[in-house]
Amino acid sequence: MRKLLILLISMSLLQSSFAQGLKEVSYKDGTQELRGMVTANTGQNLPSVLILPAWKGIDEEAKQAALDLQKEGYMAFIADIYGVGNTPTDNTAAGKIASHYKNDYKAYQQRIAIALEELVRQGANPKKIAVIGYCFGGTGALEVARAGFAVQGVVCIHGGLAKATDRPNNAIHTKVLVEHPAEDKSVSQADYDQLVRELNEGMADWQIITYAHCGHTFTNPNSADYNAVMANRAWNHTLLFLKEVLD
Repeated sequence: MRKLLILLISMSLLQSSFAQGLKEVSYKDGTQELRGMVTANTGQNLPSVLILPAWKGIDEEAKQAALDLQKEGYMAFIADIYGVGNTPTDNTAAGKIASHYKNDYKAYQQRIAIALEELVRQGANPKKIAVIGYCFGGTGALEVARAGFAVQGVVCIHGGLAKATDRPNNAIHTKVLVEHPAEDKSVSQADYDQLVRELNEGMADWQIITYAHCGHTFTNPNSADYNAVMANRAWNHTLLFLKEVLD
């Protein structure tokens, strides 16, 4: 009973911190309403981070990352890729809508570009912006680099690395950090090798860090793959990268 009470109190405090530190922001892609979340330190011309969430949309991991980034002195904005009314409620629906945006990468890039515009409207320093993404959002971070968006760096955290084989390898001007779990069954060796080839042919400033004994969603405390030691290392690597590209 005591453990249950402690758990309930902890969840209440967590929800309270989200409510105090994050606020919803409505913006649009044409007629589609989008609803992101932003940290409380808006309007200060701060170095800022766009967070691209995993395949089920804005989740607790993305929210916690935003709050933690605020503590580090960054403004953070969590993008809504799917739009109001389209948030998946189970893995099947999430897989379907995420696959749509992976296949129609230009639509994915457009939603990210609109989120970057909203980040600037919220008061980001437009010359000091980075993008981080988890899972499906990690794929989005790589799409930012591929699209040539004017950001200082991208971090792909256990993201899908593949792109269609008929897409050319173009120049990549932003710095790239990939945090890759060693036992991610969703990423083939061919996908990994192709990304390395793409980054090299694009003359990118890139780094891939591989985390031992980790499954796909190793940074998410709510996942069976969660590895606390490696998740902490990955977050510290993210902060080190952000300090380099934004400070």
